[in-house]
Order: sequence, then structure tokens, then C-alpha cells
Amino acid sequence: MEINDKSGVENYMANTNRYEAMIYNRTGKSGVLLPAISIGLWHNFGFVDSIQNGRDILRTAFDLGITHFDLANNYGPPYGSAEENFGTIFKKDFKPYRDELFIASKAGYDMWPGPYGNWGSRKYLVASLEQSLKRMGLDYVDIFYHHRPDPETPLEETMVALADIVRQGKALYVGISNYQPEDTQKAAKILKALNVPFILHQARYSMFDRWVENGLLNTLGENGVGCIAFSPLAQGMLTDKYLNGIPEGSRAARNLTYLEKETVANNLKKIQKLNGIAQQRGQELSQMAIAWILRQPQVASVLVGASSGDQLRENVKALDNLSFTDGELKLIDEIVS
Repeated sequence: MEINDKSGVENYMANTNRYEAMIYNRTGKSGVLLPAISIGLWHNFGFVDSIQNGRDILRTAFDLGITHFDLANNYGPPYGSAEENFGTIFKKDFKPYRDELFIASKAGYDMWPGPYGNWGSRKYLVASLEQSLKRMGLDYVDIFYHHRPDPETPLEETMVALADIVRQGKALYVGISNYQPEDTQKAAKILKALNVPFILHQARYSMFDRWVENGLLNTLGENGVGCIAFSPLAQGMLTDKYLNGIPEGSRAARNLTYLEKETVANNLKKIQKLNGIAQQRGQELSQMAIAWILRQPQVASVLVGASSGDQLRENVKALDNLSFTDGELKLIDEIVS
């Protein structure tokens, strides 16, 4: 009897030319090369989203040479669902390619109720990674991050927990995220003494949010640690979405906590001027914004989210023009300052 499956979903076979066009950058002084653009699963991969769309995004990413998939315990929504959906997609499409992938998870924000489901204790980090591995169907992650500094837990406890996770074979490398330069330096010193491969700091970085330039990038360079930038498009402001105001249905129109109407309105003239520079460069504003971050030698990769495979393809075109003239950089500085 015939199978009457009209879904159009075929078994996945990766593009055999996937490594030919992507740029790979060394991560600090480690042996790891990351794609210049990586895919983040913060949005569009939760239970509230279409898993088939997520599957298409990840297939598109890998076919473009994007080997780094970035997750965290609380990605969704709801919490944990991005990892669970990723686990389903991984089993169906990517298990044969496991050794070609660099998969990340993190812990540091609230994940479950009670005193052991948040921040940076050894108890929390070890338990969270165990849960993450089960959700994703993995034996190990390539890198495990402490997602944010904990003002109450001694830094030594958090770093030793990361070190023991590596020694247990549950992560190959460790990283931190959202740490200020001083604590980054302290963490690097502790991890070096423990002989643990600390290779990445994940930080928010965009034309509109340049805090990493006030000491962090130098600290990372001095310690041989790479930077991977998230929110490079400033929650969508550095795209063509808001060039003519705030469209209905956009994040700003819904007044979500991470992007308010007032923020967009205050930056609208800057967005329009930056778009003019991008057009002169033959790029979309989003592509220029990604290229601008990659000019920093400490930045190994830029994390982008995508709502579709087509959007991801457009972002990757940023790599077609990564050079800036001194005049362009000066003008960008004048606009955003």
C-alpha cells in the first residue's frame, strides 16, 4: 500500500558544500574555530513556536556552514522547551553530524522554584546541565556557560563547578556571560589555575550597546578568551523594520519589556542615518550591523536569531562586505554617540 504523506518534509542530507563560503574565526587562543555567524535559539524554538519552522532554520544554518548552535536552560518559552525541541530536531536531522557541531548551553537565570534553581551555586549548575543534556539527548555539550554573575555565591565555587563539569566529560569548554571586566579577569585567573579551557565570553554588543568596549574586550584579549556577541541588531532596531516608525505587530508595538516604543522613537533618526550608510555600502542595515561587530579582533562570532531560513540567509550576506573605511567608522561613531 502507498503512503499518502503530503507534508513535503524530506529526510535531511546536509549540503556537501557547506564549509566553502562560511568564514571561521579562532576563539581567543584556543583550538576552536567558530563560524563568524552563529545561530541562537533564544526565540522561535519554544513550545509556542512551530517546530517545523525551527527545523528549517537549523537545516538552513548548517547548510550555510553555521556549526555553532547556542542554547540555554531557560530558552523557550516555556523554560526548557527550546532544548527539548532542539533535542527532537537533533535526533531526526543532526545526530550523524554531531562531531561537526559546536553546541552550547548555559545556566544562571531562574529555572525552577526554590533556592537551588537560580544564580551560580555548584548545586544549581550541575543539576541544570544534567537536565539540559537529557532534554537535548546529548552526552555532552561543547561549551557550558555561567549565564550571569552571582553577587552572593563565591566566584571560586562557580568556577570550580564549571571545572568539575569539564573533568566529568559533560562539557569540553567553559564560558561566562554578562560578566564585567573585573570579574572576568578573576574568573580567568581561577580557571587558568585549574587548567580548564575558558574560551568564550558571551556579551550583548551592538552599535547601540557598546559597553564591552570599556575594558571587557581588552581583558578578553589579554587572557586569550574570545567574545561572542548577542543581540547584535539591538532587538530589531538595527534592521529595516523601524525605518518608517513602529509597525503593528512588532516587538516595540507590543511593548515587550526588552524593546519599548519610546526606545525606538528615541533612536529613529539614528537608525535612518545608519541605514543611509548601509545603502552606500550595498548592504542592508542588519548586515552592516553584524559586519561592524566582526571588525573587532576579539570577536569570534556574532549570534543571530532568525524567524525563518530566508532571514538567516540575509544575515549571512553580511560576510560579503566586512571592511569599513575610517570615514565610515567615524561617521557611525558620530551617529550613535
